[in-house]
Amino acid sequence: MRTRIHGVRVFDGRQAAGVRDVVVEDDLVVAVSAPGAAQDADVEVDGRGRTLVPGLIDAHTHVFDGSLAEALRHGVTTELDMFCLPRPLARHRRLAADRDDVADLRSAGLLATAPGGHPTQLIAALTGTLLDPEDVSELDFVTDPERAPEFVKARLAEGSDFLKLVIDDGTVHGADLPVMSLAVASALTSAARAAGLRVVAHAVTATDVVTALDAGVDGLAHVWADLAPRDPACARLARRVRDQGVFVVSTLAYFEAVDAQGAGAATCVPPGRYPAAVGALRALREAGVPLLAGTDATPFAPTHGAGLHRELALLVQDGGLSPREALTAATALPAHHFGLADRGRIAPGLRADLLLVEGDPTQEVSALGAIVDVWRRGVRQAR
Repeated sequence: MRTRIHGVRVFDGRQAAGVRDVVVEDDLVVAVSAPGAAQDADVEVDGRGRTLVPGLIDAHTHVFDGSLAEALRHGVTTELDMFCLPRPLARHRRLAADRDDVADLRSAGLLATAPGGHPTQLIAALTGTLLDPEDVSELDFVTDPERAPEFVKARLAEGSDFLKLVIDDGTVHGADLPVMSLAVASALTSAARAAGLRVVAHAVTATDVVTALDAGVDGLAHVWADLAPRDPACARLARRVRDQGVFVVSTLAYFEAVDAQGAGAATCVPPGRYPAAVGALRALREAGVPLLAGTDATPFAPTHGAGLHRELALLVQDGGLSPREALTAATALPAHHFGLADRGRIAPGLRADLLLVEGDPTQEVSALGAIVDVWRRGVRQAR
């Protein structure tokens, strides 16, 4: 099956590439050419007045039943899941592998945290409703650095694509929680790297971010949210993140949702953190840190799919990113930093994960909401 999307503006994941004809054959993009070039096709799609962008990638989600289908309806063709229990993860992986009407999935699987540390308080609140007690029984903890290789080996056996550490003393949650030590975090990072896994850390205070950086992680799953926006320490920390080559997932939509809804079982974070999160993000952008768009989507708020559209709007509205930068943060950058070389851009030979929208989101990012078509692995989705 060959599909030609003709006369369409193309944002290729990094830049606006002008008006092009894009040809998809089976699951791949096979041509991106000047309009009108001779191209045989079984299906013609009118792209005039529209923009084609790579399928969106949400760089921080938590997948539950129905999440991947909801994501794809909003043009999110890949979700990077930051914590999923082993049995549900196996189910979600099968779904994503076998079907093209749901988003693709990469996951950290079971995260590493201290016994009684974040997010065990959330897990306890959700057990018996969204979480099966039998699944929760598979939680594992690391208290001894010498056990780090064993923990990483178990995650590899479960199919984890990267490792997530939780370094969180509870300050942002208004609590006093057990926190992973630097020794354990460093041992886990070393063991993961030896196994070929990237390491992402949940750390939402400046102090915990420093621990994560000292441990040598590759990325941060959130911006921090405990420093005043103009605190000189914010800029200093951002420069250190840059100097260590660490990427950061934004999750502004998560902090906005927390402030809008207040503390609760789904968040356990007191309101009032959004301005600090924006300040951190602006400092990181000014320092030149790679920023990946992610939402921390759950069955609550932010929601899967729609939450990423809100994230991109906040990155532009409050974070100071241009629409083009925001689009790159949800396409080429997460693909690059998570080693997904087959997606995140529009180019011959890459996966045909595509989003066609009315208007021009490189000028007004809200145009992403005017979805015309979505292709996942070359399959055009029913609208």
